[in-house]
Amino acid sequence: MHNPTVSTLWRYPVKSMQGEELNASAITETGILGDRIFACIDNDTGKVASAKNPKKWPDIFAYRAAYCEAPQIGSLPPVWITLPDGTVVRSDAANLNELLSAALSRSVSLQNIAPEQPNLEQFWPEYEGDANEISNEAMAGDAPQGTFFDYAAVHIITTSSLEALQTAYPKGRFEARRFRPNIVIDTHGQAGFVENDWVGKTLCIGDVQLQVTDPCPRCVMPTLAQGDLPNDPAIFKHGIALNNVMVPFAGKALPSIGVYAKVLVPGVVSRGATVVVQ
Repeated sequence: MHNPTVSTLWRYPVKSMQGEELNASAITETGILGDRIFACIDNDTGKVASAKNPKKWPDIFAYRAAYCEAPQIGSLPPVWITLPDGTVVRSDAANLNELLSAALSRSVSLQNIAPEQPNLEQFWPEYEGDANEISNEAMAGDAPQGTFFDYAAVHIITTSSLEALQTAYPKGRFEARRFRPNIVIDTHGQAGFVENDWVGKTLCIGDVQLQVTDPCPRCVMPTLAQGDLPNDPAIFKHGIALNNVMVPFAGKALPSIGVYAKVLVPGVVSRGATVVVQ
């Protein structure tokens, strides 16, 4: 059996906007270099704008962010942000917040330093119409302070999980970008949710070492439209919900796809690199 290999790498310069597919990237203690460096902050609430609450931010996945040039460690360039109407604006433009606020229909500011205790609002479809349909969720529980990660600095998914989902719900389109991973690992024909068994283990990719800490619990986000991927609520019920596993940081079983990891040893990861699970 072939060892797993790196299929693709992704970074998302602005939280909850579409990002960039990469052939290679430095991985630092804060994950893929340049990942989720920026976020829109709701000026009225101080909360981080997130697709986890599509009622408030219904089209944030229609925005795209990409660095103006390749990031370097210690020197991150500005970001181009493409708005849904095709307008392109740089993150250092004087009128950026005005344009973003008008496009999002809420007063926001783009920031690159998270609040001391960052949090976001999450919509729960199963409670729609109830008082508790929106919850406040703490962020960056296992990531460095000042970052905009939901929980951990690295998010990994395997091709075997995507194939298992597709088999369970053939009508769905289970592409990796629905799940917004940092690293997609090709498991070369292994079946099922392979990464479930990686929790507590270390992934060695060349010199890079990543400690897998938890499965990645899922919310409404993967069901939402992204680019040419349609909105499909059934993706959760007929696919994601089939992998209900214990999540250590939550202390209970939750529908999960992919895993979270922390960086033990930084370095460079490239497409095609061999992944050794220890």
